[in-house]
Amino acid sequence: MSGLVNALVIVAVAALVIVRQFRARQVDADRRWWLLPVILAAVALRGPGLLDAQHRTESAVLLGAELLIGLATGAGWAWTTRIWAEADGVAWSKSTKASVAVWILGIALRVGLFALGASLGVHQDSSALLLALSVTLLVRSGILVWRARSVTSSARRATAYGDGVPRPMWKERV
Repeated sequence: MSGLVNALVIVAVAALVIVRQFRARQVDADRRWWLLPVILAAVALRGPGLLDAQHRTESAVLLGAELLIGLATGAGWAWTTRIWAEADGVAWSKSTKASVAVWILGIALRVGLFALGASLGVHQDSSALLLALSVTLLVRSGILVWRARSVTSSARRATAYGDGVPRPMWKERV
């Protein structure tokens, strides 16, 4: 794929994910949460421009740093996301203001990494950014599914003996 197509895919996926993260959404631990990141990684890895042929070592170091930033961003994003279980046992998630800070920091680090590579004369393809985005989404989704499973299992244990009726999560006004 060309760099322009990769850039459009990156912008589209990032915009979709960022917009959707600030709405309360059900966390479905049974679906294939890993599928989109794997597809993005496959698209990123199939192109030949992942490493600069003339600066292999520098390019590999920059790629490794990009992947570490993606890993840290995904983990930070997942841990700053609020998770709760409704009375029916369904887990929900919604990102917080701290999630915005994680995204801003991740983007700033990526811009700095790109500037460093440009100053070293390393050709940087959008495939590295696409691969890092897939790592970010994979880590975030994996942690969210893990957290959702622990929240729903503890919510099931918290019911009283003989309590077959779900209790509301809010306090009703009298």
